[in-house]
Amino acid sequence: MQQSPRAGREGDVLAVVAQKGATVSFFDAASDRHLGSVQVLAEPHELCFDPTQRLLWCTSTYHSGYYHANSGRRTQLTVVDPDTRRIVEVIDLAPEHGPHGLALDTARGRLYVSVEGSAGRPGGVVVIDTATRRPLGRIDTDAPGPHWFAIDAAGRRGYATNKEAPFVSVVDLERGVLTAKAEVPGSEGLAVSADGARVFVAAPYASFAATAGQRPATGIRVIDARTASVTGILPTGSIVFPVHLTSTGKLLAGEVRMEPDPESRLGRHAPGRLTVFDAGTHQRLGELEVGLFPLTITASPDGRLAYVSCATSSTVEIVDLETLQGLARLDLSGTGGSLAHGLAYIPRPA
Repeated sequence: MQQSPRAGREGDVLAVVAQKGATVSFFDAASDRHLGSVQVLAEPHELCFDPTQRLLWCTSTYHSGYYHANSGRRTQLTVVDPDTRRIVEVIDLAPEHGPHGLALDTARGRLYVSVEGSAGRPGGVVVIDTATRRPLGRIDTDAPGPHWFAIDAAGRRGYATNKEAPFVSVVDLERGVLTAKAEVPGSEGLAVSADGARVFVAAPYASFAATAGQRPATGIRVIDARTASVTGILPTGSIVFPVHLTSTGKLLAGEVRMEPDPESRLGRHAPGRLTVFDAGTHQRLGELEVGLFPLTITASPDGRLAYVSCATSSTVEIVDLETLQGLARLDLSGTGGSLAHGLAYIPRPA
C-alpha cells in the first residue's frame, strides 16, 4: 500500500507570509491547522529557514506597494523563532535597501540577501553571518534590481536574477566579486541543479503591459554554469514567476495567467498553473491548476509535496507531486492577512 503523502509529518510546520496584514503564519504540516501568526514589519516578502540556528529569516522590501510601484524601500530583516513564534531580532541593513531574495549556505553559516541599487551604486547581495546575525560584506551585481538569489550546493557560486537588466548576475562567493553575466531577457525566479552544473531561470521579466507578440518566448532558460550561457528553453504557456527544484529532481514553475478584462488594459488574473519538469531530462511531467498569481513555491524535504503561494487569491496550494493532484488549499483570509508570498517548510526539532 502506498504511504499517504501526509504520513510522518507530525510536528513539521509550514510558514507563510501574508504581505498585506504583515504576518508570518504557521500551519501544522500534517493537519493544515493554523498554529498562530507573528506580526512583522509591513510588506514582508520572502522567508528562509536556517536549520542550524533554527531561526526563520524574513525580508521586508517596501513600505507599501511592489517593485516599480512602491512608496519607498525598507531596509530590514526580521528574525523569528519558529518554535516559540516570537521575534528574536529586527536587523537594519541601512543604507542597503529593498531586501528581497534569500539564499542560505549552512556549511559556512552564511545568508545571502539581494538588495536593490540606488543612484550611487548598483544592486547587490549582502552577506550575513548566521551565528552573529551581522553583515560581513556586499557583492555588487551590476544591475539596479536584483530580486531573487540562489547559490550552488558547494557554496562557491551565486546567481541573481534581474527584472530589467538583460542578464543574470553570476558571482564568486569565495572572492566576493561579479564574474559573469548570463544573457536573458529580464528574469524572475531561479533554481540551481544539485550538481551546480545548470541554472534554471524564469524569463522574460513579467511586464504585463507587453502583449504576447511583443515579448520573448516564455519559459525556463537553462544556463550552463561553466560558460554562463543559455543552452535551452523549457517552454511554458504563460509568464513564470517562481521556480523551485525539489530534492527528487523535479523542477516546479508557477505560471501567472491573465485573461481579457474590458475594464483593465492589463486584463485580470485567471487561475495559475503549476508546471512540472524533470530537471535532468527536461521532460514536461505534467501540470495542475492553482490559485491566482502563483508567487512563491517550496517543497517538503522529501520532495513529495509542493506548496504554491498564490498572491491574488491569498491561498497556498498543497500538491502531491507523485500524482499531481491537489491535496488541500490554505486560506490566509482567516489568519488576519492576505496576499500570500514567502514560504518555508520547517521540520520538527530533532
